[in-house]
Amino acid sequence: MPPLYLCVFLLASALFAATGGVLIAVVLISKSAMVTPTTENIAPNLLLAHAPLDGALFNAGLIFLTFIASIPGLVFTTQRTWLKVHSWMVLACIIVTLVIGLEIWYSTLKTRVNLAVMWDAHGPQIQNLLQERVTHLNNPYASINADIHRQWQCCGYMKTPFHTDSTCPDALAASAKPNCDGPFSNFANNFLDVVFTAMFGMVALDAILLLCGLVVLKKRAEEERYRHIDEKSKYIRI
Repeated sequence: MPPLYLCVFLLASALFAATGGVLIAVVLISKSAMVTPTTENIAPNLLLAHAPLDGALFNAGLIFLTFIASIPGLVFTTQRTWLKVHSWMVLACIIVTLVIGLEIWYSTLKTRVNLAVMWDAHGPQIQNLLQERVTHLNNPYASINADIHRQWQCCGYMKTPFHTDSTCPDALAASAKPNCDGPFSNFANNFLDVVFTAMFGMVALDAILLLCGLVVLKKRAEEERYRHIDEKSKYIRI
């Protein structure tokens, strides 16, 4: 049975590697979903598509490399070099993840302006899907349920002209409906709050792993010190 501090390190390292898998899954799912956008997935996937996905992929790769670097550090129990490299790499992961989380958080401070640029950057197909967007009452992340969902039922974004569709068939119908900046920005704020909170949670997990690695390094240093003392004692007796 390995000592408790080593078990905690192994558990933290496994959770750390799992976060890399989650990042890759989110990026791949978001990119594949944008190929066939629907009213159900258009809003969250559009927000994720404008998030730093390349940075998330780089972060995931760095996480897996860091996890691999921990393996020789655990195998070679008399050496500390790999554990030191691992600790520095974990620190790099903390910085990258924190930067991504801060970038997403900062974008929520000017949501409506960012969404206006996003709205103008996409053609009528995407804008029509957003105008028809269906969302669950009080829960934008839940699955669609025909009995308790509502539609955004909006036309255009701020001063951007609306596109004619089933929701906004003409100017008279559009004038009776609100602009999409309200529901879209509310959804974006709620959704991005979850995203950057998850990124900050990953930073906390990385910090725990870093502390666990430092504990293992300290224990290895103590074992090496006692080993040198034993070697000197044997030499003196001889």
